[in-house]
Amino acid sequence: MNSESGKPFPLRQAYAFARENGLADQTSEIQELEIEWQRGYDSKLRRGYMTRLLEDHGLYSEFVQKYWPNGATPDGEARRRRGVKYADEYDAFLSGALVGGEEETESATSESLEFALEAHLRDFLAKNLNQVEPGLRLYQADGKSGIEFAVANGRIDILAVDSKGAFVVIELKLSQGRNKALGQLLYYMGWVDRNLKNGSCRGMIIANEISEELKIAVSRAAGVTLLRYNMNFSIASVD
Repeated sequence: MNSESGKPFPLRQAYAFARENGLADQTSEIQELEIEWQRGYDSKLRRGYMTRLLEDHGLYSEFVQKYWPNGATPDGEARRRRGVKYADEYDAFLSGALVGGEEETESATSESLEFALEAHLRDFLAKNLNQVEPGLRLYQADGKSGIEFAVANGRIDILAVDSKGAFVVIELKLSQGRNKALGQLLYYMGWVDRNLKNGSCRGMIIANEISEELKIAVSRAAGVTLLRYNMNFSIASVD
């Protein structure tokens, strides 16, 4: 392994790994990209593009296993999402959207904390899916787990199977479940139906707060359920 825990996404290894797997042209485009905005984190943007490239070709998990063990931790997941977010924002900037130049609305520290908490919530639910719905279990097949299940252009938080053998796509939101969560969920559901070919799947959005707008939107989305979670914690002294 060429990476140490806690380190950022290793660009140099990513370039070499992608080329070894037949992605030389796409890698060169990312390396030679002339970045037009002035936001001061060009390397993070390139990391985002390389992450998307590897994910789109089903190579991201292998890369993490070989070269970036930190990528499998909550910190690594936070870094992955930020990088992809930068790439998405730059694509929007190039298309003429009003992105770029403004300060980020949240600090990297608070964003990392949110992603870490969401990862803990995801892992807890994955181990206790029967509490979400009786008979619900985590998808496991061909060495793949339903946790952070990779699809084209994204990852499903939890891919589960219900008591009748049908797929259930679960999207988690740490805070308020916003309307865009529905569009993301519907894309994942469509991908599962088309690529895993097990009949029509169902979808769930699980959030701490559910907006009225989201309730209205979901009322027209067949097969989608909204669930609210409650999180409690306590503090105890250590003997």
